[in-house]
Amino acid sequence: MVEALRDARVVVTGAGGGIGAALARAFADQGARVVVNDLDAEAAHKVADGIGAAVVAGDASGIVPAARTALGGRIDVFCANAGVGTGGGADADDAAWELAWDVNVMAHVRAARALLPEWLERGSGRFVSTVSAAGLLTMIGAAPYSVTKHGALAFAEWLSLTYRHRGIAVHAVCPQGVRTAMLDAAGAAGDLVLAPNAIEPEDVAKAVLDGIAAERFLILPHPEVAGYHAARAAEPERWLRGMNKLQRSYEDLRAKAGEDA
Repeated sequence: MVEALRDARVVVTGAGGGIGAALARAFADQGARVVVNDLDAEAAHKVADGIGAAVVAGDASGIVPAARTALGGRIDVFCANAGVGTGGGADADDAAWELAWDVNVMAHVRAARALLPEWLERGSGRFVSTVSAAGLLTMIGAAPYSVTKHGALAFAEWLSLTYRHRGIAVHAVCPQGVRTAMLDAAGAAGDLVLAPNAIEPEDVAKAVLDGIAAERFLILPHPEVAGYHAARAAEPERWLRGMNKLQRSYEDLRAKAGEDA
């Protein structure tokens, strides 16, 4: 049992399936009161009904007031989990970039903006950001996703360094491949980079519980990501050459499939 979660009031966005649903179930198992959020109201209710949680459906960006009401006037833990896996490169249209920025970064900013006054007043609160290993490294074939996940990590870091002495705990969750609908939609890039070592959403949820118990900022459900991140920082040219080799393999796969690289 994670003591920090016993009787805690928790919000999980994007919890209609995948990592979010696994997080909601894991928090409920720890004795927390949970609000399940998702754009898909039917999916949110299905998850919530299984764990005795409340539902606040809709866009994750503006749910804090309704979620607070559903939890009896207080939020202790906010999991900014909703995300979009926008692919494409520099040629992706503005709408794709704007969607990735809005969901993967600004939804976190808006939630924090709404939560911080309450948390700072009472001297406690916990913000859990589902970032992805793409925020520490990158993801081939997905410039909007990679760039905005770096932004999500940067915002989580900023929150942590700014408010930890005032009782605010922040966690950045950075998995690689996870067997979810997002992985299914990742195409050749997902098959090449993510699928071989993909884990289950429940494995991510367990890593999050362990990270909260240990009060770790960086939560790595794939521990090997720490080594990749260290190599990227220590030898960036070597790391970029290796990633470019992976990019060429990706282009070869797409060419064989008759797709444009």
